[in-house]
Amino acid sequence: MSIHPIMQKLAAKLERTDIPQFGPGDTVRVQVKIKEGDKERLQAFEGLVIARKNGPQGSFTVRKMSFGQGVERIFPFNSRVVDKVEKVRSYEVRRAKLFYLRSLRGKAARLREVDTTKVAKAARA
Repeated sequence: MSIHPIMQKLAAKLERTDIPQFGPGDTVRVQVKIKEGDKERLQAFEGLVIARKNGPQGSFTVRKMSFGQGVERIFPFNSRVVDKVEKVRSYEVRRAKLFYLRSLRGKAARLREVDTTKVAKAARA
């Protein structure tokens, strides 16, 4: 299904370019704007990206453990609520959706970390 050309231009105009490249298996820190009364502040939500939806209304799902309870948030890419996204570390995964991590606890939920400095040096050589 294709998008109408006018809608496509509008979506391209509103698309954000300040979000880094990341995918499932990356740990990200999302700075979220919280509005309390007339004041606005930033709050960090750091967790593992378990899913990513692409397209004009794309989003990504971030999961973290908070006091032994799993917490998931879905962030739209082009949302004004998202102030900044930082990629903290990367893990090696073989799937696009990591929903199986919901049922794992403790050491069973570990992933193998990827050393990004070696990957960057190999790409330059």
